[in-house]
Amino acid sequence: MPTVNNQAKVKSVLSGDTLILSSLSTPVHERILNLAYVSAPRFQRDKEEPFAFQSRDFLRRMVVGKVIQFTIRYSVPSTKREYGTVVMQGGERLPEACLTEGWVKLREDSRRKDLSEVDERLLDKYELAQANAKSGSKGLWAGQGGIIENSYDLPDPKGFADKYKSDSVDAIVERVLAGDRMILRLLLLPTKHVQTVVIVAGIRAPKRASATEGKEQPAEPLANEAHQFVETRLLQRNVKISILGLTPQNQLICVVKHPNGSIADFVLRAGLAHCVDFHSTLLGGEMKNLRQAEKYAKDEKLGLFKGHADSRPFAADESDATVARIIKADTIIIRTKSGVEKTIQLSSIRGPKPKDEKQGPFDVEAKEFLRKRLIGKHVRFSSDGIKPPSEGFEEREVATITTNGKNIALVLVESGYATVIRHRKDDTDRSPIYDDLLAAEESAQRDSKGMWSSKVPAAKQYQDYSESLQKAKIQCSMLQRQRRIPAVVDYVKSGSRFTILIPKENAKLTLVLSGIRAPRSARNATDKAEPFGQEAHDFANRRCLQRDVEIDVENVDKQGGFIGVVHVNRENFAKLLLEEGLATVHTYSAEQSGHANELLAAEQKAKDARKGLWQDYDPAAEEAEDEAAYSSEAIANGPTNGETIPSSVTTPQKKDYRDVVVTHVDPSTCALKIQQVGASTSGALNALMSSFRSFHLSASAPSSLSTAAPPKAGDLVAAKFSEDGEWYRARVRRNDREAKNSEVVFFDYGNSETVAWKDLRPMAQPQFSTQKLKPQAVDAALSFLQFPTTNKEYMADAVEFLRRNVEGKQVVASVDFVEKSQSGSEGVLWVTVFDPDGNGEGQEVDVNKEVVGEGLAMVRKKLKGWEAGRTDVVKALKESEEEAKGERRGMWEYGDLTED
Repeated sequence: MPTVNNQAKVKSVLSGDTLILSSLSTPVHERILNLAYVSAPRFQRDKEEPFAFQSRDFLRRMVVGKVIQFTIRYSVPSTKREYGTVVMQGGERLPEACLTEGWVKLREDSRRKDLSEVDERLLDKYELAQANAKSGSKGLWAGQGGIIENSYDLPDPKGFADKYKSDSVDAIVERVLAGDRMILRLLLLPTKHVQTVVIVAGIRAPKRASATEGKEQPAEPLANEAHQFVETRLLQRNVKISILGLTPQNQLICVVKHPNGSIADFVLRAGLAHCVDFHSTLLGGEMKNLRQAEKYAKDEKLGLFKGHADSRPFAADESDATVARIIKADTIIIRTKSGVEKTIQLSSIRGPKPKDEKQGPFDVEAKEFLRKRLIGKHVRFSSDGIKPPSEGFEEREVATITTNGKNIALVLVESGYATVIRHRKDDTDRSPIYDDLLAAEESAQRDSKGMWSSKVPAAKQYQDYSESLQKAKIQCSMLQRQRRIPAVVDYVKSGSRFTILIPKENAKLTLVLSGIRAPRSARNATDKAEPFGQEAHDFANRRCLQRDVEIDVENVDKQGGFIGVVHVNRENFAKLLLEEGLATVHTYSAEQSGHANELLAAEQKAKDARKGLWQDYDPAAEEAEDEAAYSSEAIANGPTNGETIPSSVTTPQKKDYRDVVVTHVDPSTCALKIQQVGASTSGALNALMSSFRSFHLSASAPSSLSTAAPPKAGDLVAAKFSEDGEWYRARVRRNDREAKNSEVVFFDYGNSETVAWKDLRPMAQPQFSTQKLKPQAVDAALSFLQFPTTNKEYMADAVEFLRRNVEGKQVVASVDFVEKSQSGSEGVLWVTVFDPDGNGEGQEVDVNKEVVGEGLAMVRKKLKGWEAGRTDVVKALKESEEEAKGERRGMWEYGDLTED
């Protein structure tokens, strides 16, 4: 007979027909309840039955964490299993709901039991529900599918972490092991899951009781409470994880989030875990939130911090600081919270002596060892005394520096990169772990580490690429082909000029930031700095000096300096300078670099905040100055931004109309590639391509490139275009040796594509060379227009408009301005495009004006000198722009955003 109704909370679901219930009054008391009269597919470690996961998931989503009423219908004494029915607080009934959706089946022996009249009626209802599900092919009755590939190990944890590092991965918490670790089922694909242990990033919870080598290890205080805290909130709940890295044991370190936020934050706030410092670099800014959560628990004296004292557990003079510079292996410059810089010598140790025959070769290596570990890092320092001037040394402060709980002096000695000073008996200005330092030095000597090794490191000689203009030009082309080159800022010459080391190339060069001009700082004590020049220099020192950076090289200047971008922590440093008001945008070079929008936005941000150079910024005055500049200097192509316009810019030509075909629209900038129509251009190309295709269909065509002779960046090749299967002339832009393909540019048309090496052939035939017929795709841009490059949606609309209206068509280009290339030939053509039959009625259409009128671009805020002189054209475009604003077209659909 059925028992009376009971209440319980569903802790978890084992399968589509089995629940684990916990007592409402005593959660640790649990019981297993099987749903009466039904069975579901089973989970097996080697292979799950079809629909096992889907069946369980339906039930899991419905009941886990919910309070239910259940009735025991019958039990099996031999297995001590209880079978019952469940009523949810919302009125749903189990197993009826599962049968209705087809996720369980009635047992074949369901009517063989001694059934009451109530149970008979229940079974009648269940059979009807199953019949309906079966006729509707629901759930298990779908007939096919339902198989999940579920793996229980990661054969390549590092590769897995790298693959999913930037993704948010859906998961289900299958088991909670402790307050800071759990087993998750990662839902990688609808039919592919992985179960693995995950470490919660940023925290360490107390260890639970365990048995190691047969010996019981007792639980740490509050370990069970931390475990229960996480289990009641996450067990069998859907979570999202962000994979940050791996532990030394190759377990995933992840941020685990449920709908209310990161579980690490809640555990810390409850005082059931500590922050883990060595996850700080993985978490970045998120670590600050975790520390705040830990601080809350400490302030409230919760959990592990019940006896926490408000006073700091450190010596009175122990302070936080940031390492600003490494002078040598035993001397650093630190910056305190107040911004004061001070030189610190590490207590009781001395780095390799440069003039010592045995130690000297390790001097640079030891300094680099320290730089990699400390530069820019937060440390704690406590002063151990002041050393008076002696032996040519100035007075200096000696201190103990620790980071992540590690004494840096001890690390250096352990690695063989420092020796321990033998103090005099009366010398009390020594390290508080002096004995440990001595023991570490003995160990390093015994293990032949660092300077105690018999193997002397080879002296590293850096080749100076900026030694001469000729040398810089030779190396520039090689560096231009690379992207995000790893480098180190060796010296900061000014806010925008640096000495860069490229260890991989054994190269040293001077690099100037492109797109900006930073005020000049004083070069010596008698020199006078420009306003905010020293501030810009100091800012660059703080953010860049001795830091690992990435650089992109764009060009060289007349002194052999390289012009390019420095990425600090993946940010363009020029942008950071501008945001602080410590530089101004050099419009021409910013546009040449392709970072104009980013840099102009950063400059405007500083203007709005009245920072640095813009502390007295007046928008109205700037507008008046711009108008005056356009009517005089700009129109005459005179100096801008305090510098001379490069010689690559020439004066505009008058009434230069050319018949062209638009072959490509750049999706990121709306720049055009055009072919000029004529016997010597498009006509010659058609003739050449006819021969070119015939040649590659013939038996004399060369064989495809292979791994034995892969292409190199810059090589001219014949490439098969995927859309039509024809062969075209192309240039290799970059290679992927693992995938065995290359990104190529079809230089007669301007578009690019990734092509497998099997579809590439060498182009060594002189009749098809660029000497025979130069590349026909010419760079062009629409005059006067500024496209919304920062808004993907509006940019896509602009690209689509141009592709629909001009791509592949013969149009007339009015060349308003010509930029000269480095070779002196024509470079970018600034054009106004006219479609002779754009409206279908034989009437000419001004495409530039149409683009503005549709709200797909705006008239450039800062007109170029030659543009400002065309007042009639600018006025007409402005009228179209105002019309687009009034009609809320395109980018103006939410009003005029430029007014803010």
